[in-house]
Amino acid sequence: MQPYQTQYVENAREIVQLIDWFRDAPADFEGWYAIRRQAEARAAALRRENDALLSERLFPALDDLHNASPEDIRDLEAFGDQLMDWSVNLDPGVYVVIHDALLSLYRLRRDRAGIIRELYKLGMGMYYQDRLIYPITDESARAFRFQNEMVFTEGGSYIRYFADLGDEETRGYVLRSLANISICCKDLHRRIAISARILQIVQDDYYRSLAPGLPWDVFLRRTHQQMSSNRNELSRDVLTKSELAAVLESCHEVFKPEEGVENPNMRWLWPYYDMEYCCGFVDLNTTLGRLENLIRQTPEGLYDVSGLYGCVQLPLYYARLIKNNPGMQRRAEHVAFLKEAYGKMMRCLMHYPLDQRNDFFTHILSLVIGDYYETEGVPTYREITEQVMRRFTGTLYVRSRRAGDMLRCFCETILTADPSFFDDMPEVGPLADPDQKKKAALDFAGACGLYHDLGLVAMNVERLRQTRSYFEAEYQRVQLHAVFGRDELKKRPSTAAFSDVAWGHHRWYNGSDGYPDTYVRNRSPYRQMTDVVAVVAYLLDHGQDGFDAAVQGAQSLAHRRFSPLVTAYLQDQILTARLKQIAQSDGKEYYREVFEQK
Repeated sequence: MQPYQTQYVENAREIVQLIDWFRDAPADFEGWYAIRRQAEARAAALRRENDALLSERLFPALDDLHNASPEDIRDLEAFGDQLMDWSVNLDPGVYVVIHDALLSLYRLRRDRAGIIRELYKLGMGMYYQDRLIYPITDESARAFRFQNEMVFTEGGSYIRYFADLGDEETRGYVLRSLANISICCKDLHRRIAISARILQIVQDDYYRSLAPGLPWDVFLRRTHQQMSSNRNELSRDVLTKSELAAVLESCHEVFKPEEGVENPNMRWLWPYYDMEYCCGFVDLNTTLGRLENLIRQTPEGLYDVSGLYGCVQLPLYYARLIKNNPGMQRRAEHVAFLKEAYGKMMRCLMHYPLDQRNDFFTHILSLVIGDYYETEGVPTYREITEQVMRRFTGTLYVRSRRAGDMLRCFCETILTADPSFFDDMPEVGPLADPDQKKKAALDFAGACGLYHDLGLVAMNVERLRQTRSYFEAEYQRVQLHAVFGRDELKKRPSTAAFSDVAWGHHRWYNGSDGYPDTYVRNRSPYRQMTDVVAVVAYLLDHGQDGFDAAVQGAQSLAHRRFSPLVTAYLQDQILTARLKQIAQSDGKEYYREVFEQK
C-alpha cells in the first residue's frame, strides 16, 4: 500500500482502541476519566487526519483512476482489503468507494472479469455498510437494500456466460453474487426461488465440470443454510408445495451432519427444532422446553460465535415465541425463565471480552435493540437500552444525557412562563397539581434527551462517526435513525411515549424540509416537546463552531425549521447562558454514570 493508505489504516485501528471506553481501564474514576478525555482528543485528531488523507489523496486518485498503473490499482485493492477483513471491518464505506470506482474503470475498459469481480466486492461492501440499517423494517430502508440486490443481480446474471468465462475465480464470483441476491431480497417467494436455482447449479455436473477447483460442497452447504432460514414461514400457509418441500429438505440437510453426534451444534439443532414446530410436528410446550435446555446448556463464559448464539440469540428466539403466543405470557414459569434467560444474555454482553468485539458482535447488539420483547416480569426495554448505551455507545450516551439536562433547563423556563405549554401530552395534561405537572414534564424532557437518538445505537455509528466524516450515501442511511427510533420505542410500553420525539426531531416545523417526511407535526400530542428537542439537538450539533452563533442560527430559522414559540425563549439571556454552560461543560457526571456501570 501507499504511505497514506497505511497511515489511514493505522489511524482507524488506533481509533477502534481509543473509543473502547473500558480497554485497560484504571480502577479509580479520576484516573479513568483523565485517560478517557485524552483518548477523545487523540481520536478527534486522528479523525481530522483521516478526512485530510481521503480528500487530499484517495479522492484525487479515484478521480484520475483511468491513468492509474497496475501497481496503483493493486495498492487500492490492498487498502480496501485492510478496511474490510470480514471480521472487524474497520471501514466498509471506504471499501465501497474504492470498488465502486474500480467497477467504473472496468466498465470503461470492457473488462468482463474485472466487472464481475468488482460487482461481487461492491455488493459485499454495500451489504456490510447496510448493517447500519439492518434492524429497520420500514419501507424507507428498502431503496438501499434494493440497490444492493441489483448489484448482486447484475453479477449473478453472468451465469448465462459461465462456459465462456476465462477462469475459475471469475466463475466463483458469479455464483457468489447469484447466491447473495437473497440476503438483500425481502420478497419471500423470490428469495426461495433464488436459493432453489443455486441448489440446482451447485449440484449440476455440467457447472462442476467447468470449474472443478471451486469449493462446490461449501457452496452447497451454505445454500442449504440460506434456504433453511425461510423456515419461519412454514407455519403461515404462504408457501407453495414445491417451496415447502425445498425449505424442509434444506432444514434436514443442515441438521444431517449433527445426527448421531453426542453434542450437536446448537446453531443447527435449534433451527431443526424450530422447523419441527413450524410444521406442526411438535407442540409449543415441547419447543419451549427444548429451547430452555439449549439456553441452559450454553456455558455462561463462552464468548465465541456459539456462545453468543446460545446466550443472546436463543433468549431472543424464546421471547419471540412467548410474544407470538399470548397464552404463554400468562404462564408464570415461562415468564420466569425468560427473565432468567435475559439475565444471562445481559451478563454475556456486559462481560464480553473487549479484544473479541467484531462485526458479528455488533450485529448481535443490534438484534438485542431490535428484538427485545418487553413483558411484565422481565427488565424493561428502557432498563436494557440504558445499560447497552452506557457500555457500548459512551459518546452517544454522554451527548444524550447532556441533551436531557439542556431540555430540562429549557422546559423549566417555558413552564415558568406558560404552565400549560405541554398540556397536550397525556403524561402531563391530566395532572391537576401544578408541582406534579411540572415535575412530570421535566422528567419526560430528561428522558427525551436520552432516547431521541436511540436509533443511532443499533446502527453502530459510534465508530464510523469518529473515524471520519460521513459520506453522502452513509448520511442518507443514518437519517433513517429517526424512523428506527420511532419504531423500536413505540413497540415497548416503557418507551412508547418517547417515540414521536425520536421520529420528528429532525423534521422542519413547517414541513418543508428535514426528515422523515412521514412525521406530521400537527398529528402528534408530543409536538411541543419535539419542537424543543429539535432546537436542543441543533444547538448541540452546531455548537462546536460557537454556541452563541448556534443560538443565532436557531433564531434565524424560526417559523421554518423551528417553532417560533420555542425559539422566542432563546432571547432569554439567563436561559441561553445556562444552556451554554451545560453544552460546554466537561460532562464529568455523565462519565461517572458510565464508569459506575462497568
